[in-house]
Amino acid sequence: MPKYAMVIDQRRCVACMACVVACKKENEVPPEQYRTRVVEKTEGEFPLLRMELRSELCNHCDNPPCVYNCPTGASYKRKEDGLVLLKKYRCVGCKSCLAACPYDARYINEEKGYADKCTFCEHRIKEGKEPACVATCIGRSRMFGDLDDPKSSVSIALRENHAEVLLQAAGTKPRVYYIKRFGKPE
Repeated sequence: MPKYAMVIDQRRCVACMACVVACKKENEVPPEQYRTRVVEKTEGEFPLLRMELRSELCNHCDNPPCVYNCPTGASYKRKEDGLVLLKKYRCVGCKSCLAACPYDARYINEEKGYADKCTFCEHRIKEGKEPACVATCIGRSRMFGDLDDPKSSVSIALRENHAEVLLQAAGTKPRVYYIKRFGKPE
């Protein structure tokens, strides 16, 4: 069984937002709502400043608080590949998953009345394709694959680079890894 993950190499990201546009088109995300976004973060004090542009999305956590806090069982972690998904017909739009997610990766689709989030384009994975954000990334910043396959691009990237996850202290065991452009400011 695959163990899917995404690696985002921030050294290669050109902040073109093609990932955001591809995701919205592929998944029919309503205007003003996003399954993935690019966050701008500035660290340090003038004149020693560093700016980071970081793509953020659902982390498909191995320990997903959104799943544990869903009162209807709509949110679940798929056993065969570890994707965190949603049974839309079970969602009542209570926002418990939104409150539980430390990554702010979910939103309520007001048009359809359920919580929504990145699925790693699981419909494309079934067809042997990459997620839309990965397929469209012109800088080849985003990589997707099976962590259990030592020849996959994600396994190779993690083996050859130092990578971090967001909010490691939260204990959610995310499956989105970041190869950072810069270290901490001195």
